[in-house]
Amino acid sequence: MNQKATEQQKVTSLKKDEKILVVPRKNLFEGEGISGFYPLTNFEEYIKLIETHRQFQWRSEMETNPTYKQIIPYLIFSYQNKYFLMQRKGSASEQRLKNKFSLGIGGHIREEDIKDSDMMSWAAREFDEEIAFQGTYSIHPLGIINDESNDVGKVHTGFVFLLKGNSDMIQIRSELKQGHLFTLEECNEYYNNMESWTQLVFDHLITLS
Repeated sequence: MNQKATEQQKVTSLKKDEKILVVPRKNLFEGEGISGFYPLTNFEEYIKLIETHRQFQWRSEMETNPTYKQIIPYLIFSYQNKYFLMQRKGSASEQRLKNKFSLGIGGHIREEDIKDSDMMSWAAREFDEEIAFQGTYSIHPLGIINDESNDVGKVHTGFVFLLKGNSDMIQIRSELKQGHLFTLEECNEYYNNMESWTQLVFDHLITLS
């Protein structure tokens, strides 16, 4: 393939790409930083840190660049003593998530998503787009997920929010094929088939129960 064709292919790829919110690793964590799930008591400090150091970079370039962390809000819905456990479709866009069970609703923050809103507003909008819920809910920061044990985890950091609803009228949409409200004891039956981030959140929720 000649140079001109290679450059054209790159331009075409970028047109299909998207710019997402990232923060340089050195500004988010000292050294290797935390690993696993970390409960937050200083959430506002992290939000200010993200606002100060945030950049919007091409997603395709960030997937293999561990000097940056992609910021992923990860939303957990609860009603009374139950949690909404979902299963992804076999056609999910990310291979590692196909047919996996998840407590978390989340995704990348695109440049256009955050121009007129903060992360909390984005989290509410993402939930409303992904889940059909009849009721109201409050949003509570829960913690951070940072898993350095694999290549995917090295380039992503999850900010976990607990959404407390006042109704059990909730259904799935999008890349999900089913979802049900379960107690933590019932969720535990699916533990081995949960995505890794959900396992980390589940382990924390068990300590609170």
